[in-house]
Amino acid sequence: MTIRLYNTLSRQVEDFAPADPNRVTMYVCGPTVYSYAHIGNARPPVVFGVLAKLLRASYPRVDFARNVTDVDDKINAAAAELGVPINVITDRYLAAYLDDMSAVGVIGDFAPNLAPRATEHIGQIVAMCERLIATGHAYAAEGHVLFSVESYDGYGRLSRRTLKEMIAGARVEVAPYKRHPADFVLWKPSTDELPGWDSPWGRGRPGWHIECSAMAEAHLGDTIDIHAGGADLKFPHHENEVAQSVCAHGGAEFARLWLHNGFVTVDGRKMSKSLGNTLLVDQLRRHAPPEALRYLLLNAHYTQPLDWSEGALKQARTTLDRYYGVLREVADVQAAGDVRADEVQQALCEDINTPQALAALSDLARDVQRAEGPQAKAIAKARLLAGGAWLGLLGQAPAAWFQGEANEDAELDALLAERQAARARKDFARSDQIRNELLARGIVIEDTPQGARWKRA
Repeated sequence: MTIRLYNTLSRQVEDFAPADPNRVTMYVCGPTVYSYAHIGNARPPVVFGVLAKLLRASYPRVDFARNVTDVDDKINAAAAELGVPINVITDRYLAAYLDDMSAVGVIGDFAPNLAPRATEHIGQIVAMCERLIATGHAYAAEGHVLFSVESYDGYGRLSRRTLKEMIAGARVEVAPYKRHPADFVLWKPSTDELPGWDSPWGRGRPGWHIECSAMAEAHLGDTIDIHAGGADLKFPHHENEVAQSVCAHGGAEFARLWLHNGFVTVDGRKMSKSLGNTLLVDQLRRHAPPEALRYLLLNAHYTQPLDWSEGALKQARTTLDRYYGVLREVADVQAAGDVRADEVQQALCEDINTPQALAALSDLARDVQRAEGPQAKAIAKARLLAGGAWLGLLGQAPAAWFQGEANEDAELDALLAERQAARARKDFARSDQIRNELLARGIVIEDTPQGARWKRA
């Protein structure tokens, strides 16, 4: 099947074909590891992981890199606050990130096979800066190295912004050593208190954008087939990646195809610390099956915004309850071998159309229910499982899925009993705390003449 993808650069859906038919190269911007991942951070790994699986089924080799930014001013600030080296921060939060991603199914064929860390590529970063200076695309000033945006005619082609629009729409650092207000930092000086490495321009550390260019070059080559990431990275990060990479490689195209996923909102509002609505994956997976989180992340087309709500999460759980219920009904049926789910695969080939793929999965579940006779049931069951496998769903035994539901119910019963005990001893603060905790999980407490009970909102 031909894979078709929406290219942000061309603004149209294109047939995908790698430059080398025996090797696909794909780079997805990964985490800056200074805190826990929120649910918006999980969307690119999940949706582009589905693409990786699709590509691996179609081509003999897929080199899929997802970087780790482990030197950054936010990391420095977190380390300084705790009085620890930056690696204490980065190692802690990278481990948490990988655990979260594994929980939501970014494993196996859905996961990258390359995970370069910025701090392991300082030599390549310095070398790229030197090349850019030598070719007149960058300059050194007061311990900094800056990219000269006026040296590259294609600057703004990806985001379709003029330099004037970029300056007006971005927080541009005003500095006397800049030749142009939009020039961006490739290398910057470090004080003794900050992490730093020796360079021709003194002790310093890399800027954010140059890290990805250097790591992509080191592992995937000068030109890569696919570069993907969140829509918020289109400008300035991806625009700057393009500029410095093209100029460092003598005009060679950096990425042939660009993919960008939409934002995750919460009840129609942007996630932000100021609104107090940032949903951490670590917290969500304590209160909902991780597979339900994955289902919801796939429920909207990746190019569109995805609105997260308790109602939507409840619906995801209900849907998976139905699918696993169907599989439970045919638990004694051996799934037929060598059976495919072409409907699901075809939907994914059309620009990773996960809503259409999920609709096809629903039809496959219905086919299981309608199947009559052992052979028909065996084929229908195999097709449902094959469809789920394309999406990273339905990989558990039905008993395990429903046991997880039962475990949560027992936990809720225990919390309700604790609340009743707190009320009996007039510890209303603890009682209210439990009520609020349950409300945050979409659980409503009803006080009835027969006693308190809980229900899902």
